[in-house]
Amino acid sequence: MSQKSVAVFCGSRGGDNPIYITHAIELGEILARNQMTIIYGGGKRGIMGALSDTAMKNGGTVIGVIPDFLLQKGHTNTDVTELRIVKDMHERKRIMYELCSMAIIMPGGLGTMDELFEMITWNSLKIHNKKIVLLNSGNYYQPLITLLDEMQNSMFLHEKWRERILVFNSPDEIFSLEKS
Repeated sequence: MSQKSVAVFCGSRGGDNPIYITHAIELGEILARNQMTIIYGGGKRGIMGALSDTAMKNGGTVIGVIPDFLLQKGHTNTDVTELRIVKDMHERKRIMYELCSMAIIMPGGLGTMDELFEMITWNSLKIHNKKIVLLNSGNYYQPLITLLDEMQNSMFLHEKWRERILVFNSPDEIFSLEKS
């Protein structure tokens, strides 16, 4: 891809805190304004839908990657630049990793955690060296940050996790770093 591309892993539900959707909208606007391609899970609801809809409304480029079984359930956002239909979740993650130059992880459920941990693991194993950003909207990831610190302190990690994952509390913080 000629322009920078960002995989955004996030929930297909909106969660219980309005900041999650607010940050999805802000992130969609920022990425579109900066001509950064969004690669995401292809959903039309929740954080996924808010992110992709906002980016498209602001002239952004959005690539959805969705497994066939979710397409059949009607969860797909077809109003994106490109929709890639894949056979399963493993292929979805692989394609998203291949297409992105960095990843942002927003609040989400088990699928988002799976994507986060696979991305971190691959990074630690040097399968890729892509920047990983944890968007800690409304302190959603604070328990995970505490757990990662405990894993580090208990000597279960081979390297300092904070060298692999950047933590920010808002979309603006992520991209103010990019410009400096």
